[in-house]
This record gives sequence, structure tokens and C-alpha cells, in this order.
Amino acid sequence: MAQGRLTLMDPPIEELLDKVDSKFTLVALGALRARQVNAYYNSLGEGMGRVVPPQVASVSGKPLSIAFEEIAAAKATFIRIDPEELAAAELAAAEAELAAAELGVLDAVEDIAAAELAAVVGGLSEGADALDSVEPAEDEGPAAG
Repeated sequence: MAQGRLTLMDPPIEELLDKVDSKFTLVALGALRARQVNAYYNSLGEGMGRVVPPQVASVSGKPLSIAFEEIAAAKATFIRIDPEELAAAELAAAEAELAAAELGVLDAVEDIAAAELAAVVGGLSEGADALDSVEPAEDEGPAAG
């Protein structure tokens, strides 16, 4: 006689809960993957797929059942991000963005200074040319008074 299951769900919920850290994670992961599977089936025949096809051979055609079978087979997993690591990564990204902005400001200041220096040097050379073209005035001697 065939051994029956205590539940109608295949894979059993206990097996699925062993793959994740909480029921909430199981629900979120299953729903996310089921939407991806559904999007895959809806986009068939529309060129190159942007969504990963089902990773397990399933008897069921329902996206949620396929998602749970993938979780049971460890084909769909999750990564819990540590809040401290996330904060450190965000801080490093903000510091890099600030350094890039400061570098951009310094480059802009250097460009402005170079343009002003060129204008001053250009003005001095024009002034020197103008002084060369001026003829000295003749002295008429001391003024009679």
C-alpha cells in the first residue's frame, strides 16, 4: 500500500520551512518567484525572455506550486542582508559620491582659474602692444606763467 501524506500540499510545509528562516520569508519568496514564473509564461513567444524560466520539472502548471517546488529543491533562495553591512555599504557609497563631487568642484575651480589667468595674460599682452604704439609726447618746456 502506498504511503500517504498527512497534508495535501506537495512539498510539505515543514520541508519548505527548513529552507527559509521564517514563514514570512517563505511567503515573500514564494510570491516573488510565482510572479516571475507567471511573467515567464505570459511572455513566451515575445522574443528573448527577461525572466528566468521554471527551474524544476513540475506536474503542476500553477506558478505558486512551481515556486514552492523550486524552494524545496533549493533552486530559489534568499539572502538576508545584515543591516550593519548595508549601512556600511551606503556610507561608503555616499563618501565616494562626495569625493567625486569634491573632485568635480576642484576641476571646475581649476578651469575657472585657468580661464581667468588666460584673460589676464591676454589683457597684459594687449596692453603692452598698445603701449608700444603710443608715441611719446614732445616736451614744450616749463609752462610760462
